[in-house]
Formats: sequence, C-alpha cells, structure tokens
Amino acid sequence: MAEFDPDADERVASLYVVPADGSRDPHRLTRLPGAASPKWSPDGNRLAFVAARDEDVTRRVGNGDDDADAEEGAEADEDAEKDSGTGEDAEEASDPDAEHDEDDDAPGDANGDEPKPQVWCFDLELGGDAMQLTSFDEGVSEFDWSPAGDRLVVSARDPTEDEQEYLDQRKDGGPIETERLQHKINSIGWTDTVTTYLFVVDLDTGESARLDEAAAAGAFADLDGLQPAWGPSDRIAYVTSDADEPDDTMIQDVFVIDPDGSNAEKVTTGDSALDSPRWSPDGTRLAFQAGDPENWYIPRELRVAEVESGDVRSVSTSLDRTVAWGVAPHWASDDELYTLVGDEGKTRLVRFDPEADAPERVFDAQGDYRGIQQLHVAGGHAGLVVSDPDAGRDIYGLSLADVDAEDESDAESFVRLSALNSEITDAYEMPQVRRVTFESDGWEISGVVYAPTDFDFDDPDPRPTVVAIHGGPIVYDEPEFRFDHPVLTSRGYLVFRPNYRGGTSYGREFAEQLRGQWGTVEVDDIVAGVTDLVSREWTNPDRVFGYGISYGGIAQGYLVTQTDLLTAAVPEHGIYDLRSAYGTDDNHLWTKHEYGLPWESPEAIDASSAITDAGNIDTPLLVMAGGQDWRCPPSQSEQLYVSAKAQGVDAKLVVYPDEHHAISTPERATHRLEQIIEWYERHDPALDND
Repeated sequence: MAEFDPDADERVASLYVVPADGSRDPHRLTRLPGAASPKWSPDGNRLAFVAARDEDVTRRVGNGDDDADAEEGAEADEDAEKDSGTGEDAEEASDPDAEHDEDDDAPGDANGDEPKPQVWCFDLELGGDAMQLTSFDEGVSEFDWSPAGDRLVVSARDPTEDEQEYLDQRKDGGPIETERLQHKINSIGWTDTVTTYLFVVDLDTGESARLDEAAAAGAFADLDGLQPAWGPSDRIAYVTSDADEPDDTMIQDVFVIDPDGSNAEKVTTGDSALDSPRWSPDGTRLAFQAGDPENWYIPRELRVAEVESGDVRSVSTSLDRTVAWGVAPHWASDDELYTLVGDEGKTRLVRFDPEADAPERVFDAQGDYRGIQQLHVAGGHAGLVVSDPDAGRDIYGLSLADVDAEDESDAESFVRLSALNSEITDAYEMPQVRRVTFESDGWEISGVVYAPTDFDFDDPDPRPTVVAIHGGPIVYDEPEFRFDHPVLTSRGYLVFRPNYRGGTSYGREFAEQLRGQWGTVEVDDIVAGVTDLVSREWTNPDRVFGYGISYGGIAQGYLVTQTDLLTAAVPEHGIYDLRSAYGTDDNHLWTKHEYGLPWESPEAIDASSAITDAGNIDTPLLVMAGGQDWRCPPSQSEQLYVSAKAQGVDAKLVVYPDEHHAISTPERATHRLEQIIEWYERHDPALDND
C-alpha cells in the first residue's frame, strides 16, 4: 500500500497482509519505509519483497552461532544495561521507528551512499523482523522463488572493472559518456553499458551464481528488466532481445534456462514485444502478453507457448480488445487462465482457454461504474484492486467459484479487504458519475462525466466544465477514484473525460484512426463531446477548461492551435514539436515506427506538431513540465509557453525541477491542483477577476 507523508513530502510504500475472506483487518508488516514486489514462498510461510534498507544487522556483525559468539554478545548486552541504568534506553534506541538523523551516513558505508534495493523476507511462521536475503553491489531489481523455496532467481546489474570505474566517476560528478542509441530513459536517467543478468541465490549458503546466457538487452531493458519466472519444471523463463542492434527494436522474446545456466532456449519467434511470462501449473506451457513492436495501436494479446515444441498461439485475438498494460496472465489451473482486458472503456476480468481462442467475459457483478486495475489469482481465489469513484481504490477478494456471477448479490465471496481512503470518502462528498455517448464523424464515441452532488442531470443548470484528456494515447478512461475529481466537482465543475479515437479498448480500427496523424480525429472527438454536453445543457460553452498530462497535454496543444473550444488550458508534460523532440526524449523508436525519421518524413511530422500553428494561439495557457522528464522533455513546454507569451497571450510556465514524467510527491500533487484551479478562476468570465 502506498501512503503519503506530507511532512517529508514523500510516497511511502508498506506491506500488509489480510485474509482473502476479509475475516480480519489488514495487518501492517513493514514499519520502515519502502517495499515493493512482494511474493509468497511456495509453501506460503514466507513473504519476500524488494526494499532499499540499511544492511541487515546479521550481515554487519556476522551470524555465527558458536558459544564464543553467544558469550561475547551477552557481555555486550550486560555492558549496555549498565551504561543505561535499566536497559530501557538501549531498547528505545534500537526501535526501528525511533527518530534518527537522515543526513547521517548509512552504516558500513563510508561514502554515505543510499542503500541499494535487496530482497528481504518475513518468516510468518517464526515471526520477527524481515531478513535480508541478497547483497548485490548494484542492488536487485526483481526476483522469483524456486519451486522448493530454497533458492531465488534475481535480476542484478554486474559491471565490469571498466564499467565500475565509469560508474564511480559518474558518482563523483564526472562526464556522461555513451555510445548507446537508447541513451536515456525516463525515470531511469542516462543509460550505460552495464549488463543486467539473472543470478540464482542459494538461501542456505547465501552464495549466488550468474547465468551468463540470461542477460538483459533491448531499448527499454533498463526499465522493463528480465521478468524472471521460475517454473514447476525447475526451469526459469525470462524476456530479452537477441537482436543485432537491441537498442533499435522493441522486439522482446521469451527464453527459458536451467538454474545452473545450461540449456538456454528461445521459445518465441522474434516478431513481437513480449512480457510477463507465467508458467502453467504443470510446467509445460508459458502464457505472456504480446504487442506489435512497431504498431502500438494493435491490441495487445494473450499468447500461450508450448515450451517443448515451441508452438505459440494467441488465445485473445477474437476479442479485438487489448490486454491491460502491466497485468500478467494468471493460471487458475492447467486448463484455465485469467487476466484483465480493456473492453469499451472498462477494465474487466476475462477467462481464457489456453488451447483455443475462446475468451469469456466474466464477473458482470463488477458493474459498469468501477474498474478492476490489478489482479492476482492463487488457490482458487482472486485478489483484485478495484477503483470505485464513490468508495475509493481498494483490495477485494473473490472466490473463483463466484467469477460467473452477474450481480453482486450473487457473489457472496466478493469482499472488500481494505478501506484506504475512507477518511476522505466519508468526510467529503464524492462526485456523481455518468457514462455518455455521442456522435463524431460517424463514430459513436463515449466518455465519463463527473458532476457535483447537487447537479441534476435531468433538469440541469449549465456548469463550468473541465475537459480532462487522457494520456497515451493508447489508453482509455473509465469510472474510477481520483483525487482531482472531487476537488473539482466540489467547486462546482463538471469533469468530462472523452474516450477519443486513438485510444484503446474499442478495437483496432478505432485505435488506428489516429496512427500517424496526431492532431486530427481526437480533436474532432473532444470538440464533439463538449458540443454534446452543451446541447444537453450540462455545460456552459463559455466556461470550458482543459487539463491533461502527456498526450493529454499534446491534445491541448492541438485544441488551442486549431479551435476556440477552451476558455483556458493547462497542457502538462506534453510534446508540441515532434521534430525537435526526436533524440531529446526516449521515444525515438515510437516516432520512427509511427512517422518515420524526421529527415525522411518532415511533412507528416510537422503536420502533427502543434508548434507549427502556434500563431493561432489566443487561449490562456498554464504550461506545466517536469525538469527531469525525458518522455516529454521540458524544452517542449518551454517552446509552447514562449510561443504564446511572445504573441501577448496570457501564459504561465511551471516546471518541477526534480520531476520525471509523473506526479510523484504530495507537495507536487497539491501545488498542481492549486495552480490549475487558480488558472481557471483567473480566466473564468463568470467571475470578477478585477
């Protein structure tokens, strides 16, 4: 669970455990900040996770258990008690929750470097604090358990001597040197040549062995990793690229290897971008996500490979819907798979037959006004992250025996296991939510409207409306819980989220309408949506505002250069000049695949660059950017801002110096909303702004 500490201005992740039937409240396991990627051991008695903590005390002082060590420890304890009088002060000082000086050097680190992420583990049978299981100089990025629970497979960087010398030089402020085509990645930084390998760690001895054949490669390997999965047949699956120029392709394949590093085999055929491999219970098959490496508008598929024969088949093509990004497939049995699918503006649970393309939409009891955003299946149960606009974003449990329930009253096992934002949802009024459809260029387009609690949809009083434009563009909006919705609706605004063409969940043809022609159909759809709300008398046409991050910012660039739809706009973290973005962002492959290279396709690239029509801007602009955003570099926002300002258009630029392509801290999130609301109020014709 992620919590936000406003005093320290940081996001704090913690681990909790809760029974799947909801018979007990969630119990906090971690008391120190930071925990990620939790995984149960095969016997269910241990819970491992990745965290950057100070070194485990047993590794610092040694973990010998002979009599001499025990006697020496007892003497030290007696001395500590004598010094403190009662020993109580010594206890308090060892309390992990006790205050400490965060500027002190980390123990055992003369350079004061932050600790690297390692694998830690709670033994829930024995109890006690988490124990450190790995100790890699460059840290661990991901891991999985062996079937017997006696070993781990981990991903870790392993620099050569020359590479280590370069890393040390960089740490001391030395120059950046690179010969890589993918020279930077948002949130990662400048890339280097250090290779990430799989290692097998023996938990009894602590020894590790590198699997030399299992090495990460690919344009975004520094971000996506090797994604190891240790199967019941005692083989390890992972993803990587074996292309001659791995930085010049999005292709990733699935490989398998023995734990001793032998018998590395390529399972797939080298024509797709694959990720999230998962073994069948009998260890004969692998399921994984598959995307087109050059056309991201084609729906992502769920595929199954027969590991022995190498036969690979799609089991989801007939849906013409995309498998949800970042959600792995889950085997309920050798004959049954589940994952999440984006289906007409709704993330829902779908069941698959691993032997045929025969998907089944299940769990209609979800309803149309909440989305399922994460999934895990084990032991005949599903753990779900459900986002409900009224109740918040929480963990739910569901028995697979109830997965075909059409109504929530028929799903007795569907139980809410957490109430993370109940203090907010109980204290403040959450917005009303309506799905809407409208026509645009002969297409039926949908959207979601959030409204104040006093708004009457049937007898409306037109309201100021905020057009909140999703990023991507290969994503979609659905009814969900977001803090900005009640912030805006509580101030009288409607919030309109259009699912414009180019987004996903409505099929390949719908998505490909935007391919290679940004600034066309999505503009038509957004304008048509607002026009529809005006015709319903829900929206005041003189009080229409915009905001949105990434493609939500890009789309506003087109709106303010092509239309007079918006009274004031807030484009955030966008790209407005595709030509100058090339090579300064981390998107060069996406640009090449969609438009071609800038010097080969200048007309198409310029046609999709809002900056070429900047002379048409007369909409007040609040332009926001992240100083370390390498997905949509801040120089893009500067160009848009200066282009407006130079013409005398009211404009303001806000740059968050340490921010990436995200909203990462409580202070940043709060400041952003304050700036947006102030901008709207400053330019609202219904308000006295003198």
